[in-house]
Amino acid sequence: MFGMIPFAITAGKALGKIFKGKDASETLKKEVEGYGLDTEGMDIQVDDQGVVTIKGEAATQEAKEKIILAVGNVEGVGGVNDQSSSRTGGRESRFHTVVSGDSLSAISKTYYGTWRLYPEIFEANKPMLSDPEKIYPGQVLRIPAISTASS
Repeated sequence: MFGMIPFAITAGKALGKIFKGKDASETLKKEVEGYGLDTEGMDIQVDDQGVVTIKGEAATQEAKEKIILAVGNVEGVGGVNDQSSSRTGGRESRFHTVVSGDSLSAISKTYYGTWRLYPEIFEANKPMLSDPEKIYPGQVLRIPAISTASS
C-alpha cells in the first residue's frame, strides 16, 4: 500500500471540470477503463479538493499502480490516497515526478545506474505513455523494480 501519493494538480490530461461528487468518480473510472485497465472490485472517489481515494482489490500489483497513475495524472487531481490492495503480489514500483529537462533515459540512469533501461520505464507506463519522448513536467511515472539493475 502506498498511502498518499502527491500529483501536480495543474498538470495532466484535461478532462474538463469533473471534480464534483459522483460525476468525478464516474469520469475517472471511465478514464481508467479507457486505457484497458480493469476496475472491477475497485472504488474510486474524488473529494472537493481533487484528492482521489482508491479502495478495493486490483487484479495485480501492476494493475493497481497503473490505476493510481491513470487517475493521478489528470488535471485537477492533487493526490491519490491509495487504500487498495492486489490479489496477486509483486514488487512495488517507485514513483517519479517528471521535472523540466527529464527524459526516460535520464530517469533510467538515476534509478538503475544506466540509461539503457529506459524501455523498461516506458513499458511500465503503457498504455498511459504512447511515446517515450512525450513526458511532461508534473507527470508521475512508475519506476518498476528490476532485479538486474542497481538501484
